[in-house]
Amino acid sequence: MRANQIFKVFLKLGLTSFGGPTAHIGYFRKEFVEQRKWLSEAEFAQLLAICQFLPGPASSQLGFGIGLLKGGGLGALAAFTAFTLPSACLMLLAALLLPYTSGQTADVVIQALKLVAVVVVADALFGMWKNLCPDRPRQIMALASAAVLLSADTVGAQMLIIAAAGVVGAYALRTSQDAQADTQVQGLHISYSNRLGWVFAALFVLIFVSLPLLSAWHPTLALADTFYRAGALVFGGGHVVLPLLENAAVQQHAITEAEFLAGYGAAQAMPGPLFTLSAYLGALADGTASPVAYSVVALLFIFLPGFLLLLAALPLWHKLAGQPRAANMVAGVNAAVVGILGAALYNPLFTSSVVSSMDAAIVVLGLGLLRIGQFSPLWVILWCLVASTALHLI
Repeated sequence: MRANQIFKVFLKLGLTSFGGPTAHIGYFRKEFVEQRKWLSEAEFAQLLAICQFLPGPASSQLGFGIGLLKGGGLGALAAFTAFTLPSACLMLLAALLLPYTSGQTADVVIQALKLVAVVVVADALFGMWKNLCPDRPRQIMALASAAVLLSADTVGAQMLIIAAAGVVGAYALRTSQDAQADTQVQGLHISYSNRLGWVFAALFVLIFVSLPLLSAWHPTLALADTFYRAGALVFGGGHVVLPLLENAAVQQHAITEAEFLAGYGAAQAMPGPLFTLSAYLGALADGTASPVAYSVVALLFIFLPGFLLLLAALPLWHKLAGQPRAANMVAGVNAAVVGILGAALYNPLFTSSVVSSMDAAIVVLGLGLLRIGQFSPLWVILWCLVASTALHLI
């Protein structure tokens, strides 16, 4: 597939995918599994599992991976650029206009977009539950994964759940011959070798080790080190990186806490990846340097480690998928992915978004528009914005 086709599709998503990292999974699934059929449900779940297992921004890694599978290296770059560029430009603009902004209206918009996220993720969860958990054993695995993740508030819990589900699936599940053939035929077909995968892994380590040593030479290298390390050490997506960025930006006196919180609020109201908060922080990091240059450096280096790790991991996954127990392992991982998505739907999405019975009514009607009425997610966004604004005015 041509890179320009991939760019156009992801640009639309970059302009309309509100709601944060978990909601993006729902948008991607609807676009690439249900509507365009670029991926099967099994391929989508496998790629999602890998992205959730690795550190970095899972939704952006997922988009990067979809671009890679459909268009090679150029497709991956097209997907990342198109999905990230709109929110990155808006976050840079927010940094430049910060002295002139106030935030009461933004609170209403953010609340509405949180409700959009609940609707989109719930819709994705229903579809994935039906397709990936068709029998009792996988339903139990999904529910158990959700329960463990909700009760274990640790950084590595999600990674351990996926690994454990793969092991349990490999030795306890019994999938059909059709499922086994599906794993062989529809597995993630990578266009480069294991050797190149090891090169990407070595490059990840080399940058991770060398940037701290080089950071004293120039402020730009110090900035690159800060954001590369944040992207390399975070598990769980955009919201989890916030403490690392706050420590780097606020506690090291690059920006004030008020400026940081203003940027976080702005990022919540933007479509596309939450990691584009880095563009805002980079622009404010040093008033004597070019804010645009610093913004670009921060943005690229926070995404780079996650992409390098994904490029390193995909050939290994492809090799594992050729093993005799691969179908059972993949089935277990897929069930765990459904459970993880269900846990994320409840906490933090539902618990932080649905704070009244009217919020619940907005979500139910929005879900009806999406699942029963088959309306576009854009109509759901419009519905949530109008309804939330009306509630605020009453």
